[in-house]
Amino acid sequence: MAELHTLARPYAKAAFELARESGALPHWSQTLKALSAVIADARVSSLLGDPRLSRSDVVGLLAQALGDKLDAQGRNFLGLLAENKRLTALPAIAEEYETLRAAAERRVDVEITTAVAVAEVQQQALIAAIHKRLALEVDVAWKTDAALVAGAVIRAGDLVIDGSVAGELAHLRQAVVTG
Repeated sequence: MAELHTLARPYAKAAFELARESGALPHWSQTLKALSAVIADARVSSLLGDPRLSRSDVVGLLAQALGDKLDAQGRNFLGLLAENKRLTALPAIAEEYETLRAAAERRVDVEITTAVAVAEVQQQALIAAIHKRLALEVDVAWKTDAALVAGAVIRAGDLVIDGSVAGELAHLRQAVVTG
């Protein structure tokens, strides 16, 4: 998986630079998301390895499948990926692109999982605290998981804050086993 992201990074960076220069960051997000969705389809992925289809045939089929979601720059990008046999890296390219975009826009996607639903007032207070701690705009996705027993787990990129009872029990169990 890390190797795929290593291959994807230069393409994501190129798409990001192009999008930033043309002021089209959201447009490229949509384009890469649409391309990734098409590539992820089992019927399409089987076409990618078909020796009877040339790279331009594959690009044409993909462009046709996307219709007006793919502009000239997107089609050129798709052609470049096909030429370099990197079409299967599209989901990783899209992910890397979104990471670059989030950093440029000084925002972070945060996932907060709580044991029970949290009241709106508490949600806003927690979002404000995370915003203050990270000094970034925060896009939050809320989830509930009764297995946490109580508390919350906060994930923001590589940062994980586990304030759940289940997490504390796991730490205690580890301390007893290794202690």
